Amino acid sequence: MSGSRVNSFFLGNSSGVNFSVILSSIDEDTGKLQLANCNGSKRAHDWSLDVRPGVNTSEVTVSLTRNLQLCLPNATDCCTEPLCVVETLQVLACGDSVVLAHLLIQAEIYANSSFTGNVSANATVIPNQVFQPLGSCPCDLTAGACDVRCCCDPECTPDLKQLFTGSCFTGVFGGDVNPPFDQLCSSQWMEYTPDWFPFLCVQSSLNNTPFLGYFYHGFTSTPRFLPFKIPLPTSPGKLFTGYGKGDPIMTEENDYFIIPQQSVAGQCAGNAPVAYLQNFDVKCPTSLESYKEGLPHDVRINSGTGDFIQQNVIYRTVSDMGRFITESGSLPTSEVLCQNVTFAEHYMFIWENKNIERINVTVFVGSLCDREILTQRFTVKFLNVKSTNAAELLENPGYQAGKPVRVANMNVSDTSGSLNIWQPAGRGLCTSATPTPVLFGLDSLSGCILEVGMNEDCSLLRGSVTETLNSLIQATHVGKRHNSNYSDLNDWVEIIRLDPFNSDTSVSAGNLKGICPGIPANLNIRIMFADVAAVQGIPQQEILAVQISYSTVIWQFQCGLICENNTSFLPITASVQFIQVPAQPPVPLTRFQINYTEFDCNRNDVCWPQLFYPLTAFYTGEPYSQCLAKGLSLAFLALLAVILSNPWFSKIWDSCLV
Repeated sequence: MSGSRVNSFFLGNSSGVNFSVILSSIDEDTGKLQLANCNGSKRAHDWSLDVRPGVNTSEVTVSLTRNLQLCLPNATDCCTEPLCVVETLQVLACGDSVVLAHLLIQAEIYANSSFTGNVSANATVIPNQVFQPLGSCPCDLTAGACDVRCCCDPECTPDLKQLFTGSCFTGVFGGDVNPPFDQLCSSQWMEYTPDWFPFLCVQSSLNNTPFLGYFYHGFTSTPRFLPFKIPLPTSPGKLFTGYGKGDPIMTEENDYFIIPQQSVAGQCAGNAPVAYLQNFDVKCPTSLESYKEGLPHDVRINSGTGDFIQQNVIYRTVSDMGRFITESGSLPTSEVLCQNVTFAEHYMFIWENKNIERINVTVFVGSLCDREILTQRFTVKFLNVKSTNAAELLENPGYQAGKPVRVANMNVSDTSGSLNIWQPAGRGLCTSATPTPVLFGLDSLSGCILEVGMNEDCSLLRGSVTETLNSLIQATHVGKRHNSNYSDLNDWVEIIRLDPFNSDTSVSAGNLKGICPGIPANLNIRIMFADVAAVQGIPQQEILAVQISYSTVIWQFQCGLICENNTSFLPITASVQFIQVPAQPPVPLTRFQINYTEFDCNRNDVCWPQLFYPLTAFYTGEPYSQCLAKGLSLAFLALLAVILSNPWFSKIWDSCLV
């Protein structure tokens, strides 16, 4: 053992067994340990024995009770030498004065190297590491003991060094703190020495070497902000400077204000911080087993000026559970476990300049039962304090990619409408699919499955499919811009609807059962937009027209070897396509450009107009000044080559030599 305590185990029943520890000595004549008997006790000199009995196993602990500190002047009860204890112990387990088991322990314990006394005035002066090596043996890491493979360690005796003579540490770590460096003129031992080495080598003594300060790291600058923390100024007169766009919102406890958000991988991250002036609307599926409560609503928020504001929370009960419960299992009523959870949270941040004025939170709660999948919804919206209503006029009036398309239903008193596609869930049935809004600039394709029987009436099936597809479009107009005003009809374009059936031709179902032609199974939404202006260099995109059409298919009942009166599936889809048109018609081609195509780079492999393309303003790979300088250099070299290759130049050169 090398420590002050050692543990072992006695296997078997310890009742009626006496344990003792004996400090054994070696016979000088024979060199063997003296025989031990069962007359010992649980203490022997500086050693104590502790036994913890168990059922069939007993833990035996042998501990050293003496002090292991090195002796200071005029001190007692200490270690006079670094190797403090060298003793041999025997632990005996006796029953009826008969030795049942014994344990031999060889103890070699060194004194503790930690210093606990008073510091004297004659302290060792540590040299400056920049000008002189701190230690001549960097691998000497253990005080008072020999470090393996460290041949420069003074504690390593010659006998110990023989164990690792061929495996000593090399280089600076092994004690070669001032080796000759490669730039030194006397370092001619390198395998590949260039011819110019004697002209550029360094004449210097080893006292001035680049290895000085090899372990010196110099001054380190602490980060201004700790990870995941932004310190708030607490000193008076130095207030919080306010939030900038994208800055994380902080709480009173100097933590991030977190709301579940969607990560890059598409999953919901529960500890995502809310960024200032960045709206989002996310949906996170969860179950009763994986449900976790979010940040408490009594947490106060830093307003941006060092003050803290309380959230205004309104709790409401969800009336339509089908909007959130996307999948449920069938269990007996007596075995269902339900719990009140949060279904949705809507945050409204009222802001002005760089500060938050107040926070309004609406929380929808409901009952979630076992084996039910809940789609939680979390929304965050920042509303300027100068806005009179939630429909705030944005500084950027045009559409932005990824934002919902604004629609309206002018046929009802409530002009707010919807233009959606499906977000399937569970088995992909249309009955369980939830709608999601159409996002500007993102072409998308979604669908769901309808269950249809073999004896389904084709006319009723066409009407049912048409009604299901039309439920996605509860609007008559689409806003030209993202800030279109509901009271101004000029800000809206009417949706062009193409009937799914042609009134001139009648669709015949035929006499075959399970076959229905002319089913409008595909809904096509085409949105045309263009760049009409620019605000502060940002292009403003405006919707010009919206068309809705249908594509028909022939539905046929799918059956195996025999057709039973079961249900089959009819997939229906809804696609969105954004078509960008030029804001102005392109300049028509001239007759010369139409007839002569030799210089048309789009219709020829060789493009002569682009011969000097790097010298034109259209080339942006390098600065124009560098391109011009390189071009003039090439022109000069070409002119020089022409002059030198001319015969009269050689005659003039010969005449000059004569």
